Amino acid sequence: MSRAALKIGTRALPAKHHMLYTEKHMEIRRELRKLIERSINPHVQKWEDAGRFPAHTVFKQLGNLGVLAVNKPEAFGGLGLDFSYSIAVAEELGSIDCAAIPMAVCVQTNMATPALAEFGSDSLREEFLAPSIAGDLVSCIAVSEPEAGSDVAAIRTRADRSGSDLIINGHKMWITSGEQADWACVLVNTNNNPSPHRNKSLVCVKLNEPGVHRSAKLKKLGMHCSDTAEIFFDNVRVPASCIIGEEGRGFFYQMLQFQDERLVAAAVLLEPLQRCIALTAQYASERKIFGSTVLDQQTVHFTLAELQSEVEAVRALLYRAVLSRLNGDDVTLLASMTKLKAGRLARVVTDSCLQFWGGNGFTWDNPVCRMHRDLRLHSVGAGADEVMLSIICKYMGIAPQKHRL
Repeated sequence: MSRAALKIGTRALPAKHHMLYTEKHMEIRRELRKLIERSINPHVQKWEDAGRFPAHTVFKQLGNLGVLAVNKPEAFGGLGLDFSYSIAVAEELGSIDCAAIPMAVCVQTNMATPALAEFGSDSLREEFLAPSIAGDLVSCIAVSEPEAGSDVAAIRTRADRSGSDLIINGHKMWITSGEQADWACVLVNTNNNPSPHRNKSLVCVKLNEPGVHRSAKLKKLGMHCSDTAEIFFDNVRVPASCIIGEEGRGFFYQMLQFQDERLVAAAVLLEPLQRCIALTAQYASERKIFGSTVLDQQTVHFTLAELQSEVEAVRALLYRAVLSRLNGDDVTLLASMTKLKAGRLARVVTDSCLQFWGGNGFTWDNPVCRMHRDLRLHSVGAGADEVMLSIICKYMGIAPQKHRL
Protein backbone atom coordinates (compact mmCIF):
# COMPACT_ATOMS: atom_id res chain seq x y z
CA MET A 1 0.00 0.00 0.00
CA SER A 2 1.30 3.43 -0.90
CA ARG A 3 1.98 6.25 1.51
CA ALA A 4 -1.17 7.91 0.25
CA ALA A 5 -3.54 5.12 1.16
CA LEU A 6 -2.01 4.14 4.49
CA LYS A 7 -3.92 6.55 6.70
CA ILE A 8 -7.13 6.86 4.76
CA GLY A 9 -10.13 5.29 6.44
CA THR A 10 -11.82 4.98 9.82
CA ARG A 11 -12.15 1.21 10.11
CA ALA A 12 -9.47 0.96 12.81
CA LEU A 13 -11.32 3.32 15.17
CA PRO A 14 -11.86 1.41 18.46
CA ALA A 15 -15.48 0.79 19.40
CA LYS A 16 -15.04 2.58 22.73
CA HIS A 17 -14.34 5.80 20.83
CA HIS A 18 -17.14 5.44 18.28
CA MET A 19 -20.13 7.79 18.55
CA LEU A 20 -22.60 5.11 17.44
CA TYR A 21 -21.11 1.62 17.44
CA THR A 22 -20.27 -0.68 20.32
CA GLU A 23 -18.01 -3.72 20.22
CA LYS A 24 -21.09 -5.79 19.35
CA HIS A 25 -21.64 -3.67 16.23
CA MET A 26 -17.99 -4.14 15.29
CA GLU A 27 -18.17 -7.89 15.79
CA ILE A 28 -21.15 -8.15 13.45
CA ARG A 29 -19.25 -6.10 10.89
CA ARG A 30 -16.16 -8.29 11.20
CA GLU A 31 -18.15 -11.48 10.66
CA LEU A 32 -19.95 -9.98 7.70
CA ARG A 33 -16.66 -8.81 6.21
CA LYS A 34 -15.30 -12.36 6.45
CA LEU A 35 -18.32 -13.71 4.57
CA ILE A 36 -18.02 -11.02 1.90
CA GLU A 37 -14.33 -11.67 1.33
CA ARG A 38 -14.78 -15.44 1.32
CA SER A 39 -18.04 -16.00 -0.54
CA ILE A 40 -19.09 -12.85 -2.40
CA ASN A 41 -16.24 -10.68 -3.66
CA PRO A 42 -14.42 -13.54 -5.45
CA HIS A 43 -17.51 -13.95 -7.66
CA VAL A 44 -18.54 -10.33 -8.25
CA GLN A 45 -16.85 -9.92 -11.63
CA LYS A 46 -18.44 -13.13 -12.92
CA TRP A 47 -21.87 -12.03 -11.72
CA GLU A 48 -21.45 -8.55 -13.18
CA ASP A 49 -20.53 -10.06 -16.54
CA ALA A 50 -23.54 -12.38 -16.37
CA GLY A 51 -25.89 -9.55 -15.40
CA ARG A 52 -27.23 -11.38 -12.35
CA PHE A 53 -26.07 -12.61 -8.96
CA PRO A 54 -27.63 -15.72 -7.37
CA ALA A 55 -29.88 -13.91 -4.91
CA HIS A 56 -31.21 -16.99 -3.14
CA THR A 57 -27.72 -18.37 -2.53
CA VAL A 58 -26.30 -15.07 -1.29
CA PHE A 59 -29.33 -14.22 0.83
CA LYS A 60 -29.25 -17.63 2.49
CA GLN A 61 -25.61 -17.09 3.45
CA LEU A 62 -26.47 -13.68 4.88
CA GLY A 63 -29.52 -15.12 6.62
CA ASN A 64 -27.43 -17.82 8.27
CA LEU A 65 -25.18 -15.07 9.62
CA GLY A 66 -28.18 -13.18 10.98
CA VAL A 67 -27.54 -9.93 9.14
CA LEU A 68 -30.92 -9.93 7.39
CA ALA A 69 -32.58 -9.88 10.80
CA VAL A 70 -30.61 -7.56 13.06
CA ASN A 71 -33.50 -5.25 14.00
CA LYS A 72 -36.38 -7.64 13.33
CA PRO A 73 -38.54 -9.21 16.10
CA GLU A 74 -37.03 -12.19 17.88
CA ALA A 75 -40.39 -13.96 17.74
CA PHE A 76 -39.93 -14.33 13.99
CA GLY A 77 -36.24 -15.22 13.94
CA GLY A 78 -34.79 -11.73 14.24
CA LEU A 79 -32.09 -10.55 16.61
CA GLY A 80 -34.24 -7.82 18.16
CA LEU A 81 -31.49 -5.20 18.04
CA ASP A 82 -31.97 -1.50 17.43
CA PHE A 83 -31.75 0.37 14.13
CA SER A 84 -28.09 1.29 14.58
CA TYR A 85 -27.23 -2.33 13.84
CA SER A 86 -28.96 -2.03 10.46
CA ILE A 87 -26.73 0.95 9.74
CA ALA A 88 -23.63 -1.02 10.77
CA VAL A 89 -24.63 -3.88 8.46
CA ALA A 90 -25.33 -1.46 5.61
CA GLU A 91 -21.91 0.15 6.03
CA GLU A 92 -20.22 -3.23 5.86
CA LEU A 93 -22.25 -4.34 2.87
CA GLY A 94 -20.57 -1.44 1.11
CA SER A 95 -17.34 -3.44 1.12
CA ILE A 96 -18.81 -5.68 -1.60
CA ASP A 97 -17.01 -4.94 -4.88
CA CYS A 98 -20.16 -3.73 -6.62
CA ALA A 99 -23.14 -1.70 -5.46
CA ALA A 100 -25.79 -3.97 -6.98
CA ILE A 101 -25.69 -6.66 -4.29
CA PRO A 102 -25.81 -4.26 -1.32
CA MET A 103 -28.77 -2.56 -2.97
CA ALA A 104 -30.68 -5.83 -3.36
CA VAL A 105 -29.94 -6.82 0.23
CA CYS A 106 -31.03 -3.45 1.60
CA VAL A 107 -34.26 -3.68 -0.38
CA GLN A 108 -35.01 -6.86 1.54
CA THR A 109 -33.97 -5.59 4.97
CA ASN A 110 -35.02 -1.95 4.89
CA MET A 111 -37.62 -1.48 2.16
CA ALA A 112 -39.78 -4.58 1.72
CA THR A 113 -39.98 -5.77 5.33
CA PRO A 114 -39.95 -2.89 7.90
CA ALA A 115 -43.69 -2.14 7.70
CA LEU A 116 -44.44 -5.86 7.74
CA ALA A 117 -42.26 -6.32 10.83
CA GLU A 118 -43.89 -3.43 12.71
CA PHE A 119 -47.52 -3.48 11.59
CA GLY A 120 -48.17 -6.88 10.01
CA SER A 121 -50.33 -9.55 11.59
CA ASP A 122 -48.62 -12.53 13.19
CA SER A 123 -49.82 -14.80 10.39
CA LEU A 124 -48.40 -12.47 7.73
CA ARG A 125 -45.11 -12.18 9.56
CA GLU A 126 -44.92 -15.94 9.93
CA GLU A 127 -45.58 -16.46 6.21
CA PHE A 128 -43.46 -13.67 4.71
CA LEU A 129 -41.15 -12.09 7.30
CA ALA A 130 -39.68 -15.14 9.01
CA PRO A 131 -38.49 -16.88 5.82
CA SER A 132 -37.23 -13.58 4.41
CA ILE A 133 -34.99 -12.79 7.36
CA ALA A 134 -33.80 -16.41 7.34
CA GLY A 135 -32.75 -15.93 3.72
CA ASP A 136 -35.15 -18.56 2.40
CA LEU A 137 -37.21 -16.03 0.43
CA VAL A 138 -36.18 -13.04 -1.68
CA SER A 139 -38.47 -10.02 -1.49
CA CYS A 140 -38.91 -6.77 -3.37
CA ILE A 141 -40.73 -3.49 -2.88
CA ALA A 142 -43.22 -2.55 -5.59
CA VAL A 143 -44.16 1.12 -5.28
CA SER A 144 -42.95 2.96 -8.40
CA GLU A 145 -44.93 2.90 -11.64
CA PRO A 146 -44.28 4.19 -15.16
CA GLU A 147 -46.22 7.38 -14.37
CA ALA A 148 -45.49 7.55 -10.63
CA GLY A 149 -41.90 7.53 -9.47
CA SER A 150 -41.18 10.42 -7.13
CA ASP A 151 -44.91 11.19 -6.90
CA VAL A 152 -45.93 8.17 -4.83
CA ALA A 153 -49.45 9.48 -4.26
CA ALA A 154 -50.10 9.24 -8.02
CA ILE A 155 -49.87 5.44 -8.27
CA ARG A 156 -52.70 3.78 -10.22
CA THR A 157 -52.40 0.11 -9.29
CA ARG A 158 -55.65 -0.96 -7.60
CA ALA A 159 -56.77 -3.75 -5.31
CA ASP A 160 -60.56 -4.10 -5.37
CA ARG A 161 -62.54 -6.16 -2.88
CA SER A 162 -64.09 -9.43 -4.00
CA GLY A 163 -65.56 -11.11 -0.95
CA SER A 164 -62.68 -11.88 1.39
CA ASP A 165 -60.12 -11.36 -1.39
CA LEU A 166 -58.45 -8.51 -3.24
CA ILE A 167 -58.21 -8.37 -7.04
CA ILE A 168 -55.06 -6.48 -8.03
CA ASN A 169 -54.56 -4.79 -11.39
CA GLY A 170 -51.68 -2.55 -12.32
CA HIS A 171 -48.09 -2.16 -13.41
CA LYS A 172 -45.00 -1.61 -11.28
CA MET A 173 -41.69 -0.33 -12.65
CA TRP A 174 -37.96 -0.38 -11.74
CA ILE A 175 -38.37 -3.23 -9.27
CA THR A 176 -35.07 -4.33 -7.75
CA SER A 177 -34.86 -8.15 -7.62
CA GLY A 178 -37.95 -8.15 -9.82
CA GLU A 179 -36.91 -11.29 -11.70
CA GLN A 180 -35.79 -13.38 -8.72
CA ALA A 181 -38.07 -12.22 -5.90
CA ASP A 182 -40.52 -14.68 -4.35
CA TRP A 183 -42.87 -12.02 -3.03
CA ALA A 184 -43.45 -8.30 -3.17
CA CYS A 185 -44.59 -5.65 -0.74
CA VAL A 186 -46.95 -3.80 -3.11
CA LEU A 187 -48.44 -0.34 -2.62
CA VAL A 188 -51.95 -0.26 -4.10
CA ASN A 189 -55.09 1.86 -4.01
CA THR A 190 -57.69 -0.01 -1.95
CA ASN A 191 -60.54 2.48 -1.45
CA ASN A 192 -62.10 5.57 -2.99
CA ASN A 193 -61.12 8.07 -0.32
CA PRO A 194 -60.53 11.38 -2.15
CA SER A 195 -57.27 11.84 -0.27
CA PRO A 196 -54.41 10.06 -2.10
CA HIS A 197 -52.76 9.66 1.29
CA ARG A 198 -55.64 7.68 2.81
CA ASN A 199 -56.68 5.37 0.00
CA LYS A 200 -53.60 3.15 -0.18
CA SER A 201 -52.50 -0.09 1.45
CA LEU A 202 -49.37 -2.20 1.49
CA VAL A 203 -50.09 -5.78 0.45
CA CYS A 204 -47.89 -8.89 0.54
CA VAL A 205 -48.17 -10.67 -2.82
CA LYS A 206 -46.56 -13.95 -3.82
CA LEU A 207 -45.07 -13.48 -7.26
CA ASN A 208 -45.99 -16.97 -8.46
CA GLU A 209 -49.70 -16.17 -8.25
CA PRO A 210 -51.74 -16.48 -11.47
CA GLY A 211 -51.87 -13.15 -13.25
CA VAL A 212 -48.43 -11.95 -12.15
CA HIS A 213 -46.15 -11.32 -15.12
CA ARG A 214 -42.58 -10.04 -15.14
CA SER A 215 -40.64 -8.34 -17.89
CA ALA A 216 -37.16 -9.31 -18.95
CA LYS A 217 -34.42 -7.68 -16.90
CA LEU A 218 -34.07 -4.00 -17.68
CA LYS A 219 -30.71 -2.86 -19.05
CA LYS A 220 -29.23 -0.19 -16.80
CA LEU A 221 -26.27 2.17 -16.72
CA GLY A 222 -24.98 0.50 -13.58
CA MET A 223 -25.96 -2.03 -10.90
CA HIS A 224 -25.49 -4.67 -13.57
CA CYS A 225 -25.83 -7.86 -11.52
CA SER A 226 -29.03 -6.66 -9.84
CA ASP A 227 -32.09 -7.85 -11.74
CA THR A 228 -34.43 -4.89 -12.20
CA ALA A 229 -37.75 -5.63 -13.88
CA GLU A 230 -41.30 -4.50 -14.49
CA ILE A 231 -44.08 -6.43 -12.76
CA PHE A 232 -47.62 -6.61 -14.14
CA PHE A 233 -50.68 -7.57 -12.10
CA ASP A 234 -53.60 -8.86 -14.19
CA ASN A 235 -56.57 -9.76 -11.99
CA VAL A 236 -54.27 -11.19 -9.32
CA ARG A 237 -56.34 -12.60 -6.47
CA VAL A 238 -54.90 -12.52 -2.94
CA PRO A 239 -56.58 -12.77 0.48
CA ALA A 240 -57.51 -9.40 1.98
CA SER A 241 -55.65 -10.62 5.06
CA CYS A 242 -52.45 -9.93 3.10
CA ILE A 243 -52.90 -6.20 3.79
CA ILE A 244 -50.19 -5.00 6.17
CA GLY A 245 -51.67 -3.27 9.22
CA GLU A 246 -54.73 -1.09 8.68
CA GLU A 247 -56.36 -0.77 5.29
CA GLY A 248 -55.88 2.76 3.95
CA ARG A 249 -52.70 3.38 5.97
CA GLY A 250 -50.27 2.20 3.30
CA PHE A 251 -49.04 5.64 2.29
CA PHE A 252 -48.19 6.43 5.91
CA TYR A 253 -46.41 3.09 6.37
CA GLN A 254 -44.47 3.64 3.16
CA MET A 255 -43.34 7.10 4.27
CA LEU A 256 -41.98 5.54 7.46
CA GLN A 257 -40.14 2.92 5.42
CA PHE A 258 -38.66 5.66 3.25
CA GLN A 259 -36.91 7.32 6.21
CA ASP A 260 -35.06 4.14 7.18
CA GLU A 261 -34.37 3.37 3.53
CA ARG A 262 -32.76 6.77 3.01
CA LEU A 263 -30.51 6.45 6.05
CA VAL A 264 -29.45 2.97 4.97
CA ALA A 265 -28.82 4.26 1.43
CA ALA A 266 -26.38 6.80 2.85
CA ALA A 267 -24.70 4.23 5.08
CA VAL A 268 -24.10 1.79 2.24
CA LEU A 269 -22.25 4.54 0.33
CA LEU A 270 -19.57 5.22 2.92
CA GLU A 271 -17.36 2.20 2.21
CA PRO A 272 -17.34 2.50 -1.61
CA LEU A 273 -16.64 6.24 -1.42
CA GLN A 274 -13.81 5.56 1.01
CA ARG A 275 -12.51 2.84 -1.27
CA CYS A 276 -12.77 5.10 -4.32
CA ILE A 277 -10.60 7.74 -2.65
CA ALA A 278 -8.08 5.18 -1.37
CA LEU A 279 -7.74 3.40 -4.72
CA THR A 280 -7.29 6.72 -6.47
CA ALA A 281 -4.67 7.88 -3.98
CA GLN A 282 -2.76 4.64 -4.42
CA TYR A 283 -2.91 4.80 -8.21
CA ALA A 284 -1.93 8.47 -8.24
CA SER A 285 1.06 7.79 -5.99
CA GLU A 286 2.39 5.21 -8.47
CA ARG A 287 1.58 6.96 -11.75
CA LYS A 288 4.30 9.32 -12.99
CA ILE A 289 3.69 12.53 -14.90
CA PHE A 290 6.17 15.30 -15.81
CA GLY A 291 8.87 13.82 -13.60
CA SER A 292 6.79 13.33 -10.44
CA THR A 293 3.74 11.37 -9.37
CA VAL A 294 0.18 12.36 -10.17
CA LEU A 295 -0.41 12.55 -6.43
CA ASP A 296 2.31 15.18 -6.06
CA GLN A 297 0.26 17.59 -8.16
CA GLN A 298 -1.37 19.98 -5.73
CA THR A 299 -4.75 19.87 -7.44
CA VAL A 300 -4.82 16.09 -6.96
CA HIS A 301 -3.90 15.81 -3.29
CA PHE A 302 -5.96 18.89 -2.40
CA THR A 303 -8.99 17.42 -4.16
CA LEU A 304 -8.61 14.07 -2.39
CA ALA A 305 -8.33 15.87 0.94
CA GLU A 306 -11.51 17.79 0.17
CA LEU A 307 -13.34 14.60 -0.81
CA GLN A 308 -12.19 12.82 2.35
CA SER A 309 -13.48 15.71 4.45
CA GLU A 310 -16.85 15.55 2.70
CA VAL A 311 -17.16 11.80 3.33
CA GLU A 312 -16.57 12.36 7.03
CA ALA A 313 -19.14 15.17 7.07
CA VAL A 314 -21.77 12.86 5.56
CA ARG A 315 -20.81 10.15 8.05
CA ALA A 316 -21.32 12.57 10.94
CA LEU A 317 -24.69 13.71 9.57
CA LEU A 318 -25.78 10.09 9.16
CA TYR A 319 -24.79 9.16 12.70
CA ARG A 320 -26.58 12.21 14.08
CA ALA A 321 -29.74 11.21 12.22
CA VAL A 322 -29.51 7.63 13.48
CA LEU A 323 -29.01 8.76 17.09
CA SER A 324 -32.04 11.01 16.72
CA ARG A 325 -34.10 8.11 15.38
CA LEU A 326 -33.00 5.92 18.29
CA ASN A 327 -34.26 8.69 20.57
CA GLY A 328 -37.70 8.40 18.96
CA ASP A 329 -37.55 11.69 17.09
CA ASP A 330 -39.02 12.44 13.68
CA VAL A 331 -35.98 12.15 11.41
CA THR A 332 -37.63 13.08 8.13
CA LEU A 333 -35.61 16.29 7.85
CA LEU A 334 -32.27 14.75 8.84
CA ALA A 335 -32.86 11.65 6.70
CA SER A 336 -33.64 13.84 3.69
CA MET A 337 -30.53 15.95 4.26
CA THR A 338 -28.37 12.85 4.69
CA LYS A 339 -29.77 11.19 1.57
CA LEU A 340 -29.32 14.39 -0.46
CA LYS A 341 -25.72 14.98 0.61
CA ALA A 342 -24.70 11.33 0.26
CA GLY A 343 -26.14 10.99 -3.25
CA ARG A 344 -24.55 14.20 -4.46
CA LEU A 345 -21.23 13.34 -2.86
CA ALA A 346 -21.24 9.97 -4.63
CA ARG A 347 -21.38 11.81 -7.94
CA VAL A 348 -18.60 14.22 -6.98
CA VAL A 349 -16.26 11.60 -5.53
CA THR A 350 -16.56 9.11 -8.37
CA ASP A 351 -16.32 11.75 -11.09
CA SER A 352 -13.36 13.52 -9.48
CA CYS A 353 -11.49 10.30 -8.83
CA LEU A 354 -12.16 8.91 -12.29
CA GLN A 355 -10.57 12.05 -13.74
CA PHE A 356 -7.29 11.30 -11.97
CA TRP A 357 -7.15 7.82 -13.52
CA GLY A 358 -7.05 9.35 -17.00
CA GLY A 359 -7.72 6.89 -19.80
CA ASN A 360 -7.51 3.97 -17.38
CA GLY A 361 -10.54 5.33 -15.56
CA PHE A 362 -12.59 5.22 -18.74
CA THR A 363 -12.19 1.45 -19.16
CA TRP A 364 -15.24 -0.64 -18.33
CA ASP A 365 -13.74 -2.97 -15.70
CA ASN A 366 -11.88 -0.28 -13.78
CA PRO A 367 -13.22 -0.31 -10.19
CA VAL A 368 -13.67 3.47 -10.11
CA CYS A 369 -15.52 3.33 -13.44
CA ARG A 370 -17.88 0.74 -11.94
CA MET A 371 -18.45 2.95 -8.89
CA HIS A 372 -19.13 5.88 -11.20
CA ARG A 373 -21.83 3.87 -12.99
CA ASP A 374 -23.32 2.20 -9.93
CA LEU A 375 -23.43 5.04 -7.46
CA ARG A 376 -25.09 7.50 -9.84
CA LEU A 377 -28.37 5.83 -8.89
CA HIS A 378 -28.22 7.29 -5.38
CA SER A 379 -29.30 10.72 -6.58
CA VAL A 380 -32.34 9.14 -8.26
CA GLY A 381 -33.45 6.06 -6.32
CA ALA A 382 -35.03 6.06 -2.86
CA GLY A 383 -36.16 9.63 -3.47
CA ALA A 384 -34.55 11.89 -6.06
CA ASP A 385 -32.40 14.83 -4.95
CA GLU A 386 -35.18 17.20 -5.95
CA VAL A 387 -37.66 15.37 -3.71
CA MET A 388 -35.22 15.61 -0.81
CA LEU A 389 -34.88 19.34 -1.43
CA SER A 390 -38.66 19.74 -1.47
CA ILE A 391 -38.96 17.96 1.88
CA ILE A 392 -36.19 20.08 3.38
CA CYS A 393 -37.90 23.25 2.14
CA LYS A 394 -41.17 22.18 3.77
CA TYR A 395 -39.45 21.68 7.12
CA MET A 396 -37.68 25.02 6.76
CA GLY A 397 -41.00 26.72 6.04
CA ILE A 398 -39.81 28.14 2.72
CA ALA A 399 -41.75 25.92 0.31
CA PRO A 400 -44.57 27.44 -1.78
CA GLN A 401 -47.67 27.81 0.39
CA LYS A 402 -49.56 24.75 -0.92
CA HIS A 403 -46.62 22.49 -0.02
CA ARG A 404 -45.98 23.73 3.51
CA LEU A 405 -46.42 21.48 6.52
